[in-house]
Amino acid sequence: MRPTGALHIGHYHGALKNWVRLQAEYPCFFFVADWHALTTHYESPEIIEQSTYEMLVDWLAAGLDPNQATLFIQSRVPEHAELFLLLSMGTPLGWLERVPTYKDQQEKLADKDLSTYGFLGYPLMQAADILIYRATFVPVGEDQVPHIELTREIARRFNHLYGREPGFEEKAQEAAKKLGSKRAKLYYELRQRFQEQGDEAALEQARALLDDTQNLSMGDRERLYGYLEGSRKLILSEPQALLTEASRLPGLDGQKMSKSYGNTIALREDPESIRKKVRTMPTDPARVRRTDPGDPERCPVWQFHLVYSDQNTQEWVTAGCKSAGIGCLECKAPVAEAIVRELEPMRERAQPYLDDPTLVRNIIADGCDKARKAAQETMRDVREAMGLTYG
Repeated sequence: MRPTGALHIGHYHGALKNWVRLQAEYPCFFFVADWHALTTHYESPEIIEQSTYEMLVDWLAAGLDPNQATLFIQSRVPEHAELFLLLSMGTPLGWLERVPTYKDQQEKLADKDLSTYGFLGYPLMQAADILIYRATFVPVGEDQVPHIELTREIARRFNHLYGREPGFEEKAQEAAKKLGSKRAKLYYELRQRFQEQGDEAALEQARALLDDTQNLSMGDRERLYGYLEGSRKLILSEPQALLTEASRLPGLDGQKMSKSYGNTIALREDPESIRKKVRTMPTDPARVRRTDPGDPERCPVWQFHLVYSDQNTQEWVTAGCKSAGIGCLECKAPVAEAIVRELEPMRERAQPYLDDPTLVRNIIADGCDKARKAAQETMRDVREAMGLTYG
């Protein structure tokens, strides 16, 4: 996540809530993308500095647990930059220019000069961020799927260019023996089904078989992954998009929730401030007077009821609004109280970190060390594949 301002409830429902769930299901890496923030905020880096630790406190307040997931800052793991550089040597320029968000963002942020190498290359940096941890899944919304597909293409191209290994087939067959006779037989059967019939299910089953085998070295595992599909070693693995449901939460005025529109509620906002903001939300323009009937579908408050209210409350709102049986302030009250209830534990969880900022710094120092160890392993294999070890 890019540190470019205070986090709000849109971030929570759009990403953080899902991250909290995922950390219990997978080994997860979550990082502050400060280099990514520089691609659009290179003229005002002070925003990034101010926002980084505030954002980390918000993450911890939302429920991210450093005992379950690895939390770190991108720029503290310089291997990200090294892989970005090395991947840039073989990535065609046209691949970056066709990324849908490239021209879209340039138009949206017309007030900024984004004709920079950094902005053009940010999807490649994103790919490096993913590939350096050999990620299996990346939690993204529908709009980010093209980025994951680009990452897969970059990994495929890298493996094609640098996955040639002398005696590869013999080494792969030696590695297969370490699976044990029963598993090795199944591995070869699945490989044959994939290579002869293009059976994707067989490929997935064979990969799962390798993932479940504990006694393989990283090198042997990569050879067996590569041998499944052809005759090259897989140095970088191709990730899959793990689609997350898009947040249905608009801004307080019905537009997209954004700090620049002034239509947000911050994750650690004071309860009275929340109530005041909800009370002043615009409603169905047809309800000029209290006695005028309205239509919930035309009211921004209704979108909040869909996220925060139970079925009974939603039915009460629909009936009361359409018959003018309730006023807009009555309709808004349950939403305000639901948001206050949701954010109360976040304010409580944040307080120890606000009282003692060294707690956050220690968590991040540990996370950066852990992330860096994983990144260094990948970079050792990348340098070796590219002939950059000179040992």
